Amino acid sequence: MAKGNATVRRTYRFLLRPTARQVVALTAMLDDHRTLYNAALQERRDAYAHPSKTRIRYGDQSAQLKEIRACDPDQARWSFSSQQATLRRLTLAFEAFFRRVKGGETPGYPRFKGAGWFDTVTWPVDNDGCRWDSQPEHPTRTFVRLQGAGHVKVHQHRPVRGRVKTLSVKREGARWHLILSCDDVPAKPLPLTGAVVGIDLGVASLVTDSNGEHYGNPRFLRRSADRLADAQRDLSRRRRGSQRRRGAVQRVAAVSRHVARQRVDLANKTANAIVAGHDLIVVEKLNIKGMVKRARPKPDPDSAGRFLPNGQAAKSGLNTSMHDAGWGVFLHALRAKAESAGRLVVEVNPRHTSQRCPGCGHVAAENRPTQARFLCVRCGHAAHADVNAAVNILRAGLALQTAATSS
Repeated sequence: MAKGNATVRRTYRFLLRPTARQVVALTAMLDDHRTLYNAALQERRDAYAHPSKTRIRYGDQSAQLKEIRACDPDQARWSFSSQQATLRRLTLAFEAFFRRVKGGETPGYPRFKGAGWFDTVTWPVDNDGCRWDSQPEHPTRTFVRLQGAGHVKVHQHRPVRGRVKTLSVKREGARWHLILSCDDVPAKPLPLTGAVVGIDLGVASLVTDSNGEHYGNPRFLRRSADRLADAQRDLSRRRRGSQRRRGAVQRVAAVSRHVARQRVDLANKTANAIVAGHDLIVVEKLNIKGMVKRARPKPDPDSAGRFLPNGQAAKSGLNTSMHDAGWGVFLHALRAKAESAGRLVVEVNPRHTSQRCPGCGHVAAENRPTQARFLCVRCGHAAHADVNAAVNILRAGLALQTAATSS
C-alpha cells in the first residue's frame, strides 16, 4: 500500500495541436527515425550472416551516430538522444527475440518497419532535444519544444504531477499525441473502508464481485462490427498504392481506435469504482495470452496429413469475446489505481475457483451445470456462477494474507 508521502510512476497522455508546417516536420522525423531503425537492423542481419558471425550491439551502433549525422543532413536535424532511443528500441526487440528462443517459444525475428509501422519517437531525458514547457496557471499556453519541429502546442487537459522523465510523440491516424512518463508522482491514499472484495472476470459481465455486484460488458467490438465490416469491405476493393486505399486504411484504423478508447474508458471507470470502495482486492492470476491461443491441432492417427476436430471454431468465438472484454486493460488500470490510492491487490491461483462449492468445499465440473448457474451436487448450494467464483477468489486471497501475516 502507498502511505504517507509515497510516490509512484505515472504516464500522462495529451493531444498535440501542431501547425501544418509542424505536421510535415513531425512526419519527416518519424520517417528518418524509421530509416535509422531499418538501417541498424540491416547492419545486424548482415553481420550475423557473415561467416565470422559477428554480433553488433547497441554500443557499436550508437558510436556511429556522430559519423551518420555528419554525413546525412536529414539525420543531423533531429535530437541525438532520440536517435539513441530508437537504437535501444531495436536492441530491446532482439533481447525479446532471444529471450523467447531461450524459453522454447516460437518468436518472430525483428522486422523492418514499414511506413505505417513506426509511429513513435522517444526522448529519454527531458531538456535534451526536447523540453516540456507547462504553465499550470495557463493550460491553453502549454507547449513542448521538439528539436527540428519547434514549439508544438499541447492540449493539457489535466495537471502533470511529479518529475517528467521521458517524452514520446506518437502518431495515431491524423492525430498526434504527447506521452509523458513521470517519476515521483505523489500518491493519493484514500481513507480506509474496512471492506474487502474478490472479483471474477467474465464475458457476460466484465467484472462480478463477491458482493453480488455485476459491472456490465457493453461488448464494444460487437456493437461496432457492422461499421468495421463495411470499412474493411471497402478497403478490400481498393487498389494497392492508391490514394483511396490509404483513405480506406485510415477509416478501418479509426473504427478500431474508437473501440479501443471505449474499452479503456470502461476499464478506468470500473477500476475506480472498485478501488474507491475496498481496501483489499483479490483477483485471479490469469495467463490471458495463453487463454486466447489457438487450440492445438489433433493429427488423425489413422490418416496421414489429416486432423481431427479440435474445437477451434467454438474457441475462436470465446477468444473474440475475451479480447472484446479487455481483461488485460482492466487489470492494468486496476493495479495502477490501487497503487496510487493505497489499496492492495492480491493475485490468487485461478484453479477450481469456478467449480468449488463455498459451502462444503466440493470440487467438480458438474457443480456448474450452465454458464451462469452454480449448483453443488453434494450439498445443494446454489448461486450465480460468477458470484460463487468471486467468493472463492476472495477466500483464497484472505488465506494468502493470513499466511503472509503469520509468517
